[in-house]
Amino acid sequence: MFHTSPIRFAQRRLLPALALMGMVTWAQSAQAQPAQPPIKAVASFSILGDLVRQVGGHRVALDVLVGPGSDAHVFQSTPAQARLVGQAQVVFSVGLGFEGWMGRLLKTAGYKGQQVVVSQGIEPLKEVVHEEHKAGHKHKHGHSHGETDPHAWQSVDNAKVFVKNIADGLCKVDAAGCRDYRRNASAYTAQLDALDAEIRAAWQPFAAEQRKVITSHDAFGYYARAYGVKFLAPQGVSTESEASAKGVAQLVRQIKQEQIKALFVESISDPRLIEQIGRETGVKPAGELFSDSLSEPGGRADTYLQLMRHNTQALVLAVQGG
Repeated sequence: MFHTSPIRFAQRRLLPALALMGMVTWAQSAQAQPAQPPIKAVASFSILGDLVRQVGGHRVALDVLVGPGSDAHVFQSTPAQARLVGQAQVVFSVGLGFEGWMGRLLKTAGYKGQQVVVSQGIEPLKEVVHEEHKAGHKHKHGHSHGETDPHAWQSVDNAKVFVKNIADGLCKVDAAGCRDYRRNASAYTAQLDALDAEIRAAWQPFAAEQRKVITSHDAFGYYARAYGVKFLAPQGVSTESEASAKGVAQLVRQIKQEQIKALFVESISDPRLIEQIGRETGVKPAGELFSDSLSEPGGRADTYLQLMRHNTQALVLAVQGG
């Protein structure tokens, strides 16, 4: 018969207790470790800010320079915003000439962090300026987008490119969170796929000759290309451009000749020009579209998904004469 020595017996009793104490100490130490602070990010305007939030989730603390209801075309930064940019780890912009002020702001802020231009990989549209409208497409403040239409987010396929580029940019500054960013981007892209199918189904009943819309400025070229809708506008791709009297007169004639029923004011635009066109054509403005900005929180278009749904529903209702 074997007998265990008192010393060995005590060791056997002690080892599990020490292991348990070690686990408790480790757990307490882990709890004491401060959580990783969120990544400091800046997005140029409200629509892009929503997409960054969808991908970044709780790992990103985001500031948006041009908030809901404001016009990024005419934005002028404040010293406080320059400080936010200077402290950021990553700055997101559309590019394509949309934020003509971004270069100056980054220089003023002394920014050294990651810059992400989310339109990388998108086929840009060129602004189409008809001969009769050319005199009206001069910019008030000597700033021009050139010939490129920057409103690429108006196509859901382009928004999916934005989302991928956002995830790539966040992975570069926060490798530990990359799996989260990829997972969020994949889940949101599935929502964008469903949205795109929804928009195409909404337009499916309408013949090409019915799909004609008048808006304040030329912000819907990518929507037009993606969904087969013809948009006409008295202003160019920037709200800074001025509509010429000759161009407006031509537009009025075209509305009458083609019996265009859908006339819209944009949320960021002065409504007076569209109201004038409405009086001269007898076409009552059909409501408000959101082109370059989300609505205020709780409004009809306070996310990108809601913006695209609202615009599509309003356009389809107007085209069918509802």
